[in-house]
Amino acid sequence: MNTPPRLVFNLAALLLLVAAPAPAEPPLTHEQALQNLHRPHAEVRRSAVIRLGEIAVMGDTPALLKSLRDEDWVTRELAENVLWQVWSRSGDEQIDALFQQGLSQMHEGPAHEALATFSKIIELKPDFAEGWNKRATLYFIMGEYEKSLSDCDEVMKRNHYHFGALAGYGQIYSRLDRPELALEYFHRALDLNPNLHGVELAIKRLEQEISEKRKRTI
Repeated sequence: MNTPPRLVFNLAALLLLVAAPAPAEPPLTHEQALQNLHRPHAEVRRSAVIRLGEIAVMGDTPALLKSLRDEDWVTRELAENVLWQVWSRSGDEQIDALFQQGLSQMHEGPAHEALATFSKIIELKPDFAEGWNKRATLYFIMGEYEKSLSDCDEVMKRNHYHFGALAGYGQIYSRLDRPELALEYFHRALDLNPNLHGVELAIKRLEQEISEKRKRTI
């Protein structure tokens, strides 16, 4: 699922913050891009993350997760955007086209149309975690919380690092009035991505609610 609302920088806007391009050079190889994630200069790390947005595969997720803790905030924002890019690539042109169709339907059309599209994606490529994640989001929007939880389970089976799905569990359990369980999942999401400011706010709100509830029972 998507994370709770927070300040999200458009990737195109972030690119404007990267230093002006140097004279044309051969693009970084996959290995070079991964190595440059650890260079001392922020501009080099930013460029490496951007390059990985073009060529990274699911196996690069742990390396990009480390960049979510980079001291440079632009690198952190870029890394989060790139992780979503990587997770949204199935490796199959037909599935990727359906995925884009489903995204458009989520934002513009009736929910049942998007639901049918993502269900089709799941049928055709069940190992594609993001198909399950987007359907989980739709079920959450529709108030079908048990179905959303079930799809989140499928996401985590395929992508153990999916902080969006973990935050999704937290949102669902908040709606189901299970604050302790919601807190557990929100903390797990934040452990993977410390930049989830919406999750931080949700944690503070739930901790306050739990504290007040305990005071009333004393």
